[in-house]
Amino acid sequence: MFRAFADLTKLGITIFVVMAGVAGYATSFVIETPFVWSHMVNLVLGLFFLSSGSLALNQAQEYKMDRLMPRTAKRPIAAGLITPQMGFVIAALCLALGSVFLWWASSEAAYLGWATVVLYNFVYTYWWKPKWIFGAIPGAIPGALPVTIGYAANSPEIFKSDSVYLFLIMFLWQMPHFWALAMRYKDDYKAGGIPTLPVALGIDKTLFHMGIWTFVYVAVAVGSPWFVHASWIYLLLVVPVSFKVMQEFFRYFKSKGEQRWLAFFMWTNISMLVYLFVPVIDKWNFLFIGRN
Repeated sequence: MFRAFADLTKLGITIFVVMAGVAGYATSFVIETPFVWSHMVNLVLGLFFLSSGSLALNQAQEYKMDRLMPRTAKRPIAAGLITPQMGFVIAALCLALGSVFLWWASSEAAYLGWATVVLYNFVYTYWWKPKWIFGAIPGAIPGALPVTIGYAANSPEIFKSDSVYLFLIMFLWQMPHFWALAMRYKDDYKAGGIPTLPVALGIDKTLFHMGIWTFVYVAVAVGSPWFVHASWIYLLLVVPVSFKVMQEFFRYFKSKGEQRWLAFFMWTNISMLVYLFVPVIDKWNFLFIGRN
């Protein structure tokens, strides 16, 4: 039963969402302010349940499409392990719990959480994804909002430079991430009737667009000192990881998407976490090594 729930709520993605929220929370937290554990716990539980509910709702919405694609046919609702009605009930309960916890964290976090659900489960699911080959671009907005939700739990000033940086990292990361998946599972998306770039434009043009977005993504990370305070940690982590991401992309590009898929995919995911948490480490490293 736990395995079915974990698959229904995409536990791995949910953990990523929570980690992004924690990065935003730690970045916006004012050091001189007393730390209250219950406040952060409310944020973590709020993001966990809201993300779980949103992802479960997505599977209840798309189970017929999921059955058409080998990659998704084993999902709990598509495989018949959970009925669509039960999926909607679980999603509603998780969304309700997530909303309550986020509201306890801050009203701004709750509003952004609801905006995320609306954009992902309704605008993206019913319009951007099935009707537009570039739907991944606006669809990246709700995908990037969890880090802003975490930031908003401490501060409503979500347009400050450090908050904008965190949002941009999560936003830009999603295009190479998703299009790499779309290339890997091109036939699946075609069977499901989803107009992704590889299906609609072919491999060469998809790699071209991936290259543009990967370069901008890495450029923002390398330019992070313009958004956040940078130190030796930036040189130790951001610079070499950025080099590795670009190296793996050029290898992937040179092979026309035939080789190094997993290496490129994994390094984009690793880089996203590095780019999000370097500002956190830089801000809080005085707790461990001292700060002048």
